[in-house]
Amino acid sequence: MQSIYWTGRLLSRALWNGISSYTTCADPAVVKKREASLVSAVCGFPKDLSRGRIRKGQFGVADGVGGWRHYGIDPGEFSSYLMKTCERLVSLGKFVPHEPAGLLAKSYYELLENKQSILGSSTACVIVLNKETSSIYAANIGDSGFVIVRKGKVVHRSSEQQHYFNTPFQLSLPPPGHSDLVLRDSPESADTSTFGVEDGDVILLATDGVFDNVPDQLLVTEMRKVEGERDPTKIQGVANTIAWMARSLAFDGNFLSPFAQSARQNGIEAIGGKPDDITVLLATIAM
Repeated sequence: MQSIYWTGRLLSRALWNGISSYTTCADPAVVKKREASLVSAVCGFPKDLSRGRIRKGQFGVADGVGGWRHYGIDPGEFSSYLMKTCERLVSLGKFVPHEPAGLLAKSYYELLENKQSILGSSTACVIVLNKETSSIYAANIGDSGFVIVRKGKVVHRSSEQQHYFNTPFQLSLPPPGHSDLVLRDSPESADTSTFGVEDGDVILLATDGVFDNVPDQLLVTEMRKVEGERDPTKIQGVANTIAWMARSLAFDGNFLSPFAQSARQNGIEAIGGKPDDITVLLATIAM
């Protein structure tokens, strides 16, 4: 499995490799199949640098919905526990690789049944790579997600889930007696997809702090720089560039960001970027 860094301030998401497999021919020699693997790098910035936390983990990046801070609740706690539970279930083999939404559901319902409730909300995006079949299985809840670039073009991307403008789907554990006052989507409502990957494909998994501030054409331009790349240092450099670009544009008051364009489409006059938590996970497929 990939070992990556995750921040405690961004939307919950995870990235796994499938199990390696081998075939045995009539000849006693064992021949390893040409299987897919990931070469990845991560970079991110919390909206409030003074409150940011960088943690080392094994599965992805995580963050809770920031509004909980107004109620005295650490917005990073729920998403952190959600991902830690996913990690434990995967390590125990208690998940079906081609059903990432089921993994999210098991993790979420386990937290619901926890005697010591972890309060908060989080969006989530889970990607599972099956090495043997070179297929990716994905489940996404909320307004961030992933993009796949092949030969300079977007060949697949996740679907954003919004109740209405700037209000994404989210998994929630509200305080007792407040269930009717908090948005609370079920993990079964996750948007799921399956698609094949090829050698050299580039996968960008990012929070809305990236997609709300960086136009698609700029993201694709940067992703094309690492198509077929196997050097983690070079992939890290592009991940850093995308993250810095998102943060710079987020604080540009004169920039017509994707978020501002979406606001205008919803009847809200807006200009500038959207200061927000930013996390970039960039990976290439190597076979």
